[in-house]
Amino acid sequence: MVSPIRIKRERTKGWRVEDHVTSPLGAKYVGRPTLYGNPFQVARVGKVWIVYVDAAPGVAGRTVAIVSDERKARQIAVDNFRASLRTPGGSEQAEFFAHKLRGWDLMCWCPLPTDGEPDHCHAAVLLEIANEEHTT
Repeated sequence: MVSPIRIKRERTKGWRVEDHVTSPLGAKYVGRPTLYGNPFQVARVGKVWIVYVDAAPGVAGRTVAIVSDERKARQIAVDNFRASLRTPGGSEQAEFFAHKLRGWDLMCWCPLPTDGEPDHCHAAVLLEIANEEHTT
């Protein structure tokens, strides 16, 4: 059995998701603004990168970290997303994601990792959660 993979969505002429899918179920887009999007976002402000999370509509968000390196900022955003799903309050959301995404290839705009680098993408976290061994 082939394990589901993460697919980098492209805007290049001739690119088709069908050419990259390995799962018999197909692929689901999990980026913003979908239900599966990472609430921890990264933005460049001057010479620094800010990791922040939006709150409910009309409520101010909060800054999580300020760093000088984009890769570090992206890793902090992914780590915070993973941690939020592993808390007692996030476990219900994680189970929902697992139920909806299990077996599907997941697609987003993040670059794929190269040369053994860690995957700085929340879709990698969703793949882990969705395809963990389940006893139910």
